[in-house]
Amino acid sequence: MGNLFGKKKQTRVTEQDKAILQLKSQRDKLRQYQKKINLQLEKERLLAKQLLKNGKKEKALLLLKKKRYQDQLLDKTENQISNLERMVQDLEFAQIERKVIDGLKVGNECLKKMHEVMSVEEVERIMDETQDAIEYQRQIDEMLAGSLSQEDEDAVLAELEAITQGDVELPEVPSDELPEVPEAHERKRERDRPRKKPERELLAA
Repeated sequence: MGNLFGKKKQTRVTEQDKAILQLKSQRDKLRQYQKKINLQLEKERLLAKQLLKNGKKEKALLLLKKKRYQDQLLDKTENQISNLERMVQDLEFAQIERKVIDGLKVGNECLKKMHEVMSVEEVERIMDETQDAIEYQRQIDEMLAGSLSQEDEDAVLAELEAITQGDVELPEVPSDELPEVPEAHERKRERDRPRKKPERELLAA
């Protein structure tokens, strides 16, 4: 069943990754220890206050001495956490530097291969051929410009414009005559009918 979905992607965990993970784990444990000690110190402070209120000064003093010692332990713990965080940052930055160096190395290898394929002589040859082609095209343009009439120039520009805009074919216009409207046809017949000469003109004839 596992083969149906392909092989699982194997993650490459480096020694630096393991070291960073271990340092972060130690840092988190120290923070938990800090939190636990702070809660305990708060309870002992309230207890010492209650002992003083009950007149048990010696017990209150002993409890405060214990609290003072634990405060010093908290300061040392804070310093250890700062050292661990600094070490984690240094390792993470070292990983970034390593990736940058690897990238530069790959880039340098690519540049070397490109330089091997494309030598200075090859570049000069291509540039010369390009310049020759440009010069040849210029000569052709000058010859064509001198041999074409203004009418030819206009025709060339018109063709260029048609190519640029795309040849748009318009629909053909039908050559058959359209049927006449009945009313208009009747008026046409009246107009074409020979007019009767007046009676006076007939007598004169």
